[in-house]
Amino acid sequence: MSRILLTGAGGMLGRDLQTVLAGRDVTALTRAELDVTDLDAVLEASAGHDVIINASAYTKVDDAETHEDDAHAVNAIGPSNLAAAAAQHDSRLVTVSTDYVFAGDASSPYPEDAPIEPKNAYGRTKAEGERLALSAHPDGTYIVRTAWLYGEHGPNFASTMLRLASERETLTVVDDQVGQPTWTLDLARQIVALVDSDAPAGAYHGTNAGQVSWFGFAREIFRLSGLDPERVQPTDSASFVRPAARPSYSVLGHDAWARAGLSPMRDWREAIADALESGVARRS
Repeated sequence: MSRILLTGAGGMLGRDLQTVLAGRDVTALTRAELDVTDLDAVLEASAGHDVIINASAYTKVDDAETHEDDAHAVNAIGPSNLAAAAAQHDSRLVTVSTDYVFAGDASSPYPEDAPIEPKNAYGRTKAEGERLALSAHPDGTYIVRTAWLYGEHGPNFASTMLRLASERETLTVVDDQVGQPTWTLDLARQIVALVDSDAPAGAYHGTNAGQVSWFGFAREIFRLSGLDPERVQPTDSASFVRPAARPSYSVLGHDAWARAGLSPMRDWREAIADALESGVARRS
């Protein structure tokens, strides 16, 4: 059985990865326990491991606009260090990236080999992390791009919607941003399936299938929670101006899974139903 090093183990995805990896030979290190920007520390921590799963990330999208160097250190230098360590130790690296590496202006799902055109600082740092990792260890690096994550162990859209439902009679949610809500537990299972396979190195898209706007997602959360979906009203992104540009279209294609002989992730509707049933978000 492979010996696995998990970085970013204290985050929302990291904690779900620990759940899925329970019973295996795993070294799970939080950000405080392993600074992925420190090459010497990474080389030491990764010794003796067959697989590295990198769930470390600087995810403050708006803050990255004014702290791009900080984001670059974690999102670009971190994967580069981990890939260099994986190459030195003859192990595999799975590192998590984002839909934000794309321009977000397409009208059909982005394939895994679509041109990289990030539109904000966060996307630039993640794109550079992909490039550096693949350059350092091209035959052993797996890029798993994901988007619109929600999970039990962190702030998430479902919890926010249910909190607002307890505070307001109606609320408005943007209807001009379309993507794929993705449960971190489903993503964790998919990453472990990838680790367990003999799939070739390269890019994979780790998002739940289908597509919906934030408005549609909010209405489904209300419906599944026994609330009136009509309480959620549509608006546009111009009503919620933020420092970092958001993509209007974040739908990712999943063809690489089939080529590798693996099933893609299930539809987002099934995932959010199970997530709410499991207590990923609770009504006040």
